[in-house]
Amino acid sequence: MKVKTKKDRRHRIALRQRKKISGTPDRPRMSVFRSLEHIAVQVIDDLNGTTVASASSTEPTVKASFADGAAGGNVAGAQVIGRLIAERTLEKGIRSVVFDRGGFLYHGRIRKVADAAREAGLKF
Repeated sequence: MKVKTKKDRRHRIALRQRKKISGTPDRPRMSVFRSLEHIAVQVIDDLNGTTVASASSTEPTVKASFADGAAGGNVAGAQVIGRLIAERTLEKGIRSVVFDRGGFLYHGRIRKVADAAREAGLKF
């Protein structure tokens, strides 16, 4: 795959990561996607091809819970999404996940999602 844009580069890195990362029913994959204004997280069981839990900054209930300048496009909003996905995953009885950063660098909003999920009780 020839890299022409930043999106191509991220896609190539994501494919390289997915060779090594796979979600199981006991330990599903927590996939993070970010855009300029929003962030979304899914907990995926790759063996069954199902999404166990998801959270996104586009959900009306999540937008209502944003406070103090938090939004989908900043680190405060990423922390809210991280806590929310951890709560939803723990409700399903899943304590441990595999983190998939989706080709994005592990800093900023991606890191805040991971840190908030760890603080809320997920192990990875």
